[in-house]
Amino acid sequence: MAIVNNVQVYGLENSIRAAKFPMATDLENLTTEKSKSTDSLGKAKMGSGHDNFLNGIIVQFDLTFSLKAWTEMQRYHFIDFISSQSTMHRITQFDLKESCNEYVDKRILDILQEKVDEYNNGDRTSEKYLEILYNIPTGFRLTAAMTTNYRQLKTIYHQRKSHRLPEWREFCKWIETLPEHEWITESN
Repeated sequence: MAIVNNVQVYGLENSIRAAKFPMATDLENLTTEKSKSTDSLGKAKMGSGHDNFLNGIIVQFDLTFSLKAWTEMQRYHFIDFISSQSTMHRITQFDLKESCNEYVDKRILDILQEKVDEYNNGDRTSEKYLEILYNIPTGFRLTAAMTTNYRQLKTIYHQRKSHRLPEWREFCKWIETLPEHEWITESN
């Protein structure tokens, strides 16, 4: 299962054009074609400010991560959650085995499924629901619609490309498929 779907990239050409503003006197003749200058700016060191035009390249996508990976994603306050699946509203309706990654112990899933079955078969107390919610394994996966930009993906890429969680490494491999990804990955 791909963890990234429904990818849309906006503003690439306009951001290339805008990256040429600092050296332009005639704005009418700026083009949307890449140049040595835009490549150099795109690959500028993170935090230098020279890659600021990457902020204008907006990326929207659906991301499926485990709860463990989502906890780490939330440290990035420059990636917006547009909407997401909800354990609070739908945990008793998920197919638990399908929704968990391969690292979740089957015994844990069996216990959780037992609690869900009890709830769905009549024990609809608040306490039972809380037992279910607080026993969801961190390997449970949810999908969220996300919006960010190339500059922020650059930070994520360099911080997570060798991460212990396979989801982060897969996410970084996906980044390498984006148009002009070399501005993010700083590769040639």
